[in-house]
Amino acid sequence: MTVLTPYVIEKNGRDERAMDIYSRLLQDRIVMMGSQVNDQVAQSLVAQLLFLQFDDPEADIHFYINSPGGSVTAGMAIY
Repeated sequence: MTVLTPYVIEKNGRDERAMDIYSRLLQDRIVMMGSQVNDQVAQSLVAQLLFLQFDDPEADIHFYINSPGGSVTAGMAIY
């Protein structure tokens, strides 16, 4: 089964820009986890969280989780 990533169109004056929904959410400091936790998912999430933390240490990061579980050690890396 192929999973398609949704895209959004941002309009700014006369310009239009298409970007995947996850990149757009990251701009608003929103991180989503919607799969089972494994080492690859944990590495990606930690990278996003570190990027946002260094970008603005004082701003909130919204983290949404919809996961059936997974690796405890990978989950601890995110924690």
